[in-house]
This record gives sequence, structure tokens and C-alpha cells, in this order.
Amino acid sequence: MIRLTLRSLRAEALRMLLSALAVVLGVAFVAGTMIFVDGMRAGAYERAGTFDRHTDLGVYSAGQELLPPALVDRVRAVDGVAAAAGELTNTAGVLGSDGRPVLGFTMLVAIPTEQALRSYDVVAGRLPDRAGEVVLDAPTAAEEGFALGAEVRVGGSGGAARPYTLVGTVDVAGTVRDVGGPFVGLVGPDALALTGQRGYGRIMVAARPGVSVAAVTERVRAVAGGEATVKSRQRILDEAVEEAVRNADQFRMLLLIFVAVAVVVAGFVIANTFAIVLAQRTRRTALLRLIGATRGQVFRSALLESAVLGLVASAFGVLLGVALAGGLRLLMSQLDVLGAGGLTVTGSTVLTGLVLGTGLTVCAALLPAWRGTRIAPVAALTDAAVQPSRGAGRLRLAFGAVLLGVGVAALAGAASARQLVLVAAGGVLTFFGIVLFGPVLVPALAQVFGWPARRVLGAVGALAVANTVRNPRRVAATATALVIGIGLVSAFMVGARSTKDGIERSVDAQIGTDFVVSGIGQDLPAALTGELAARPELGVVHEQRHTVVADVEIRAAHPALVSRTLGGVLAGDATRVGPGQVLVHRELAQARGLRVGSPVTVAQRSFRVAAVVTDDTPADGAPAGHVIDMADADFAALFPGQRGFLAEIDPAAGVSAEQARDAIEAVLARYPTVNLMDQGAYKKMLTGTVDMLLAFVTALLGLAVVIALVGVANTLSLSVVERTRENAVLRAVGLTRGRMRAVLAVEAVLMALVGAVLGIGLGTGVSASAMALLTRLGGDFHLVLPLGQLGLILGVAVLAALLASVLPARRALSRPVVEALADQ
Repeated sequence: MIRLTLRSLRAEALRMLLSALAVVLGVAFVAGTMIFVDGMRAGAYERAGTFDRHTDLGVYSAGQELLPPALVDRVRAVDGVAAAAGELTNTAGVLGSDGRPVLGFTMLVAIPTEQALRSYDVVAGRLPDRAGEVVLDAPTAAEEGFALGAEVRVGGSGGAARPYTLVGTVDVAGTVRDVGGPFVGLVGPDALALTGQRGYGRIMVAARPGVSVAAVTERVRAVAGGEATVKSRQRILDEAVEEAVRNADQFRMLLLIFVAVAVVVAGFVIANTFAIVLAQRTRRTALLRLIGATRGQVFRSALLESAVLGLVASAFGVLLGVALAGGLRLLMSQLDVLGAGGLTVTGSTVLTGLVLGTGLTVCAALLPAWRGTRIAPVAALTDAAVQPSRGAGRLRLAFGAVLLGVGVAALAGAASARQLVLVAAGGVLTFFGIVLFGPVLVPALAQVFGWPARRVLGAVGALAVANTVRNPRRVAATATALVIGIGLVSAFMVGARSTKDGIERSVDAQIGTDFVVSGIGQDLPAALTGELAARPELGVVHEQRHTVVADVEIRAAHPALVSRTLGGVLAGDATRVGPGQVLVHRELAQARGLRVGSPVTVAQRSFRVAAVVTDDTPADGAPAGHVIDMADADFAALFPGQRGFLAEIDPAAGVSAEQARDAIEAVLARYPTVNLMDQGAYKKMLTGTVDMLLAFVTALLGLAVVIALVGVANTLSLSVVERTRENAVLRAVGLTRGRMRAVLAVEAVLMALVGAVLGIGLGTGVSASAMALLTRLGGDFHLVLPLGQLGLILGVAVLAALLASVLPARRALSRPVVEALADQ
């Protein structure tokens, strides 16, 4: 029986090719993900100790406060300490040789001056030893044409760009300090002054040779006190590795979610393939039963065939996975993404790929194999048994209808219940409802979508529609595979477009000026707003700042802009906000019994309530509505150290937008850590991440869609084999070759179109539920349909289906009519 099974598999290898391709793609995705992430993990171990090669122990703040510079001196004086230096990592900006900011996220680091603690790889020159000296990463220095001894202007949140002398270049490529932009290294005091920080993030310590590190650790711990934590070198390395590996594991989990989708789709394709192939072998199976083969032998034979197919396809999938991981690594390297790592192919990865692919194929073949052995041998020898078209059972349809109804109800009620889990549960239940109720739903939709084909193509269209709905289970399984991938892609597309629309409307509501100045990765420099306000070309200059005092959010406000975010003025005059006059929001006024003219104390200073207002903007760090708006000058006097990351600017009266932009750029020329944008550019910056995420998700889910389309081609190809004699009869009575191709093309398009429409409907429903929930939770989101993108999905599905029909049509027309009529 085993020999017969293997011969049968070899004889029908072409029939199983497309189903094997589904396994290959699914396993390749799994193996490629594991290989790539294993490379990331290996790279994490290599990078963990790059900048701690000479660090014996480190002092870290036990809370959020920074370590004061005076503590560095006290640690340095501890008996047994050879060197101690404060380390600070922050962001900065570099002005290029052309006077413009160098693009890219810039990392600023305080570099130790003690030789015993220096762990940088110097490419040219040396590391900074004194104030006024700087080192850059070698690529930035080369690209900007900076030579050793040249002046380099570096800026931070502490003020305008300052000149430093370039004394060296370093190599940080592939390390945790390679963030895709320039690297700037300064001595500790310069780094503190540039960033405006009052302390260091940690203190690195090197022990004297021959001295017990444990003893030094205890002495340092005594000096540092209870507000600091002292960590050994091993603990520092372990935590660095743990963090890096955690990031790699999170990335792997993200990828495995999409892997699971692709594997599930592949399972649908394989199960449908075996259902068709085993149905076509009904006579052969019956003959084996008649000559003595038991039902168990036939069942095991089918499973053996699926196991061999799965094993071979999985082996090719692992090989393709290696290539896929290599391509992903190359892409990450081109994008300067940290941690791309090398390729690490382990035995567990290979074994996982083989077991997963083989197990998936065998499990997908179980039900078709079991059904294939239930037909009685004598009945199976009749023509009626060759092409079974039995519909789904009543229990399945009833259960599917219930699941479909419950899923839709969950999606509709998620917003009212304020439960995100209902959105996910509703989407899953709706999908399974489609799966179970598919034998009724999918053929009905195919009949509806086939109406234009019947009207335009006449008998050819009618024949194609009849062939499509001939076997409800088969067409439902084929279309359902598309529903998964296209449903998820559609959900992300609709969700992304709705989110972008919400962000844009939020910007319109909260930004009431022509220009926006924002910090790049940090707050605005302290002196920037004042310099901008001093320019006569600029009328409104408002830095968005806020803080929380005694569970009340205090916001800086500008009289010309304050009304744009207000939902309403309940009492008083909102435009009177100014020196000594504040706006109190309704909830706070009710809680404290405040009215217009009432005194209110903020940070031990008394103010008068100018108006009681409402605002839809949620409070940040305070109970809802517990907000006070005060004039910029009052806020700056009370909280001088509180900075914002965004400033709104309008031209002065009679000044054109071009003149105002020139004035702003003249000021910003000395501040490389800020960026000037108009409203359109600001919106694009905020929504850019959404677009990037959508592209990433679409690319990953695209594999599931490809596998599903392979299933369409597979179903059509096997159906052609099943209808060999029928097609030959049609050709014999006058059906031309072109019309035969048209019949198969319409069949493919109908299957793909039904799956795509159901997928888009499911994805849109999930996104609509999510947007309604976000709106109920306090956001301002509405469902926005990207009709162009959704239409593109339908167009791609139809085009792919037309391409999928080419090979089956060629196979249907390749055999002479007389030979095909004799097919048994």
C-alpha cells in the first residue's frame, strides 16, 4: 500500500503542485521569521557590552531623577576607584558645512575623559579631553566634509547651536548608538550645558587593578546612598542583553501573528485541494476496496500522501525562508535599522519548519481523507459518485448563521459596551460564521455577481456561473481563504485612513496658526520662543506648555488662540485671559464652586477667573475637566523650567506668509534641533507613521493573499481535471477555445470577487466598530472609506484571478477532444 501511495503521488505530482506551493510559502514565512529574529538575538549579545568594555560597575538613579555631577566627584574619590565618569545620552542637532541641519535623528553622548573608561573605536584623531571638543561618527564627518580641527556647530534643547572643535571620528555602526543619524560625543560638562540637563543618567566606574570589585562596590554604594542603585558589570551586561532580546522577541511575536494568518490560509488551500483530489479518485478508491483494501488502509494511504507532500514542500519552504531572511536583512540594512544582525540557521528552526509544514498538511487532509473513505465501494463505481456536490449539513449552516449574527452584534455593540475585546471577538466570530455559513452565502453572492456575466456573455456566462456554484463547499472554501487576508488588509486600510482623518481634524482644531515649530525628538530650546516673539514680522508666537499641580492641569494659553479648542463659554469672556486672569473648565469650577471673578490659587499665586469654559480636549495627567488656562507670561513666571515641544506662529498684520517664513528661518538657523512646518507638513509628519505601518502590514499580509489566490488557481485547475469529459463534450458541440477560456476566466473572477467583497466587508466592519469605540472613549474618529485603495484590492484580486485561469485553460484545451471523451 505504501508503494502504491508513493507511485500515485508521483503520477499526480502536477495536480498537487499548487497546494505544495501554499505549504512552501507558509513554511518560508515561518522559517524566514525565525532565522531573521535569531540573527537579531545573536547580534544583541554581541552589542550588549560595546560601550562597557572597561566598566566594572555602574551607579544608576533609583527613581526618575538624574545623578548630580557632584556625586561623580564623590564616587571618584572612593578608595579603590581608578576612574569614574558621568554618562548622558540625549538628542541634539548638527549644522552641516552648508549651514543647514544634518538630516537624521542625532544622538548626543557624554564621553568619559578618563582613559580607563573609554570604549569607543576611534577611526581618526582622538576622543575629546576638554571642553569645546567634539567627535562625530566617521560617515557624518565624511559626508559633510568636516576635517579634523574644523569647527562644528552643535545644538540642543539648552539653547542655540554652539561651536566645537572636531578632534576625532568614531565608528558606532551596528551598535545601540547607531540610530540612523549623526553621533555626537562631548565631554560631560559640555553635554550637560548643551542639553540643559542637571545631571547624568548613570556613573561608570573602573576599579583599580588588583582591588576587589566587590569591596569597591560596597564603598560606592555607601557613598551613593539610598537614592541610587549600584550594579555590577555582569548585571549591566545581562540587563542590556535582556532589553535587546526583549525587543527582538517582541518583533518576532509581531511577525508570527502574520505568519499565523498565512499558515491558516495555507491550511484552507490544502484542505480544499485534498477534498477535490480525493473526490476525483473515488473510483480508484472503490476499486482498492473491492480487491481487499480496508477503509483504514485507504485512510492511512491518504495521510501518508499528505505527509510526503508536506515534508517535501516544507524542505523547499525552509530553503526559501533562508533567502527570505537574507532579503529582509538586506532591506533592514539599507534602511539603517539597528539590530538587523546576521543570518542564524539553527536546527530547531529547520525542525520547526519541517514539522509545521508536514503537520499542517496532514491535519488539513484529515477530514477530506475521512470523507473519501465513507463512500461504499459499489456506489463509488457509478458516474454519480464521481463528482459529489453534496451541500453543507443543516447543523453546520444553523451554527454558522448564529455565529455570523453574534459576530455582527458584537461589532455593533462594542462601542456601547466600551470593550475593545468585543471588536476582536466580533471580527473572529463573524469570520467563522462566514466559514460555516459559506456554502450558502458564497454561492448566493456568486449568483449575484454573475448576473452581468450572464447578461453580457450569454450561455458562456451562464455556464461559468453554474460551474462556480456547482459544489457549494468547494467554492466556499476557496473564497474563504481570500476573506482572511483581504479582510485584515482592508481592516488596516480603513483603520489607517480613519485614523489619519482623525489626526488631521485634531490638528485643525488644536493648531490655529499658519506655521508650526516643533522639536526634533526633544522639547524646544529655552530661548527660542522669546527670539521668535521679538521678530516684528511675527504676530502670534505661542509655545504649547502644560504641567500638573495638585491634580489640576495648568496650560499656557494665548488670547488670540484660546477660543479654537473651547467647546463653549458658560460664563464670562474667554478673550480676557491675560495677566492675572485665567480660564477655569467646567468640571473644576463645579468641584470647587468657582465662578467668574472668583479667586483661584496656582503655585501659591492668586488669579481671578475670567471665564468658565468647556473643552473637548482630554486632560493630561488630571481628572477630566480639571484644567486651568493661563497667559503665556504667567505660565512662564510660575514654571520657568517647563518646556513644550511645539510652538504656533502667525504672521503679523500686513506681513505675507513668505516674509514670516523667512523671519522664522532666520531665527531657526541657529537651532538645528527644531523643525519648521506649515499645517499641511505637520499633518503629514503626524500621519507618516500610520502610512509606514500600513505599508509594513500590507506587505506582510500580502503573502496570505498570494497563498489564497494560489488556492483559486488550484481549485480551478483541479476542477478542469474533474470536468475533462464534460469540457470535451462542450467542445465537441461547438464551444470554441476562446469561449472555453472565457468560461474558466469568469469562474476564477467570481471566486476571487466573492472572497474579496466578503473580506472588504469584514475588514470595514471591524474598523467601523473600532472607530466607534475610540470615539466613545473620548477620541474624535469617524469611519472614512479609502475607496481608491479598496477598489485597488478588488482590481488586483480580479486581475490575479484572470492570470490564475490561464494555466487551467491551457490544460483544458491541451488534450484532443476524442481523447478527452474517452477519459475515465
